[in-house]
Amino acid sequence: MAAAKTKAQNLINENGVVVFSKSYCPYCVASKRLLNELGAEYKVLELDQISDGQAIQDALYEISSQKTVPNIFISQKHIGGNSDLQGKDRAQLKQLLTAAGALKA
Repeated sequence: MAAAKTKAQNLINENGVVVFSKSYCPYCVASKRLLNELGAEYKVLELDQISDGQAIQDALYEISSQKTVPNIFISQKHIGGNSDLQGKDRAQLKQLLTAAGALKA
C-alpha cells in the first residue's frame, strides 16, 4: 500500500491536473471530455489498465476520502469526481486550470 500511495501522491505533486480514471467508466469519460473540450493538459491514470490500479484506488481513499473514480486533482487540491467537475462554473474552472498550468493563457 505504501508504494501505491507514494505513486499516487507523486502524480498529484508533479502534475497540475490529474484524473484517476477507469477506461470503461462513463463518469470518467465525461470528465476527460470536458477537460479536452477546454483544451486542458492533464495526466490520466487508467486504474483498470495497470497492475497496481486497485492499490492506487485504495491509497487515493486515504488521500482524498473518496472511493470512486474519477478522482480529480487540480493544483494538488482534491476537486472530487465528475459531478464536482461538471458543477463548476466554466469561467471558474478555466481559472483553476490556468492557475494549474494546464491551460495556455
